[in-house]
Amino acid sequence: MESEDRSAAEARWLKLTRESLPAVARTRRWPVEADHCFQRIFLDTACDGVWYDRIPGRPAYAHADRALLDRAIALAEAALADEVDLAVLNRRSLTWRRKRTVPLSGS
Repeated sequence: MESEDRSAAEARWLKLTRESLPAVARTRRWPVEADHCFQRIFLDTACDGVWYDRIPGRPAYAHADRALLDRAIALAEAALADEVDLAVLNRRSLTWRRKRTVPLSGS
């Protein structure tokens, strides 16, 4: 039963990020259109930071614990329903990533 639920959650995630969200991105003037960008934004937001600091493996959705995946799906659904500001979530994700990057000495 749980594996079926997990499979359904992963299928929902992929449909949202690969089909549903990219299909409306241009008309909504979102800052991203590619599936991996949507995945980054929602996984980072669900993790409250850069997802690869919390998820041990790739693809991230397949290695995320179920609660985290459910949060990411809920965020994606909220964006699709126009209930969250995708541009704000994208800026926050990019800020987390810039803060995580440490320049090499002498740079």
